[in-house]
Amino acid sequence: MERIFWDKVITLDSFSFAISQFKVVQTHISYVFITNDIVYKIKKPINLGFLDFSTLEKRKYFCEKEVELNRRLSPEIYLGVVPVTKEREIFKFEGQGEVVEYAVKMKRLPENGMMNFLLQEGKLTEKHVDLIINTLVPFYQKAQTGEKVNIYGSKEVIFYNINENFEQTKEFVGLALTEEKYKYLIDFNFRFIKEKEKLFKERIDKGFIREGHGDLYSANICFEDLKKVYIFDCIEFNERFRCGDVCSDISFLAMDLDYHRFRNLSQYFIKNYVKKSKDFKIFELLDFYKSYRAYVRGKIGCFTYVSPQIPEEERKKALESAQKYFDLAYFYAGGIPKVIIFFGLSGTGKTFLSQKLLKKIPAVYLASDVIRKRLLNLDPYKHYYAPFEKGIYAPNITKETYKKLIELASEELSYGRDVILDATFIEKKLRHLLINSLKDVRAKFYWIWCKAEDEVIKERILKRKKENTFSDALWNIYLSQKEKFEYPEECSPLLILETSDFEENLLKKILQFLKI
Repeated sequence: MERIFWDKVITLDSFSFAISQFKVVQTHISYVFITNDIVYKIKKPINLGFLDFSTLEKRKYFCEKEVELNRRLSPEIYLGVVPVTKEREIFKFEGQGEVVEYAVKMKRLPENGMMNFLLQEGKLTEKHVDLIINTLVPFYQKAQTGEKVNIYGSKEVIFYNINENFEQTKEFVGLALTEEKYKYLIDFNFRFIKEKEKLFKERIDKGFIREGHGDLYSANICFEDLKKVYIFDCIEFNERFRCGDVCSDISFLAMDLDYHRFRNLSQYFIKNYVKKSKDFKIFELLDFYKSYRAYVRGKIGCFTYVSPQIPEEERKKALESAQKYFDLAYFYAGGIPKVIIFFGLSGTGKTFLSQKLLKKIPAVYLASDVIRKRLLNLDPYKHYYAPFEKGIYAPNITKETYKKLIELASEELSYGRDVILDATFIEKKLRHLLINSLKDVRAKFYWIWCKAEDEVIKERILKRKKENTFSDALWNIYLSQKEKFEYPEECSPLLILETSDFEENLLKKILQFLKI
């Protein structure tokens, strides 16, 4: 049978009841059709190796499995498996014609109760987390364990899962993560598995390997006020992903809270889960499984990015998300992110080279020109010319700009992200401010001093006046900066770049300096 693109053929006529709301959400493995009160989910006819929905029989089986498994935690939501039929060229849910597909039928949950919505709105509280803990602790105590399940806690299966991730993300190295981070993560994971062999066996012997959820993160959790929590959409298509150490599930949700920048709630969740469950060994495994789960989410983001049916904007967001997840995985594994500072006088090529480097490595770009204008509620793309150290470039505003630049850099570095800073840093006190402010942040500094001859600078500044740039610096500003510039003897390691060289040569020098 020819493949059906369900998002193109499901219409208002496809439902046996009147609806006023209709939305389609597509993932890399399914189509989800959302109406006023009912949701239908159709699995895509794909085979990804770890997941096989390639035949109608398999899709029906996994629909049934999805309902059966998810009723363990949310029986009220999962209403059953229904046919999708074709009647006079109209595809219908629960129709009477030829059965062409199967769908999981679910009760619609309130969007304003979804955990990812609460995170976005900053409304998630410790009371919400308590509801999750109080649901999960008894769930894992009752969840299936024993010989059939215990195999999934063995070091051989853990190694297989880890290695599969790395094999499936090879083609995304250089796009979603650097080769340096990829190799570091491989080494960390294989070394950890070897060194903690006794601990993995102990977890099996003490009954911590369970048939769990497998996909325990905010997109699959919903709250009914502060009375009840629904945990849904567990992994039905692969026992190897659903079964394993309880810590793997718990780490997933803790990682997800970190990813959304709710580190305090992540720590609260782990501390109180351990207190209630008495599973104190979780702390020894936490960063390993957090790193594993972050890597899996990065992999899923990559799969979404290359899925041709998904709209371009969503694919782009999926890649950006994957980059963040891989950086988080690297950080949990003890990796040290980079802070790369392009500095020097105006017109020396800092922004140009920063943007070129951004195309080579996933990183966060922070420019003083942009931050300055945003602090003052000004349009970054508009020019606000002023004499040297006057107007928006007055010393007090410059100090606040650099403080904000450093604050943002510190935040991103603390989640494993490489950061590119683009600012003049002409004074030692500003460079010392950066160094001292980040002394307790796990990061490695790379200073890149951009320089060029006056004639080159003058030509660039004249040309730049006609272009859409953030910078407001004119020739007289450059000359004033030059008089005030203090030699960067405190900057180490330091790369001095004569930026009138060919772009290709400059990028080669930068990448060699960064050891990428």
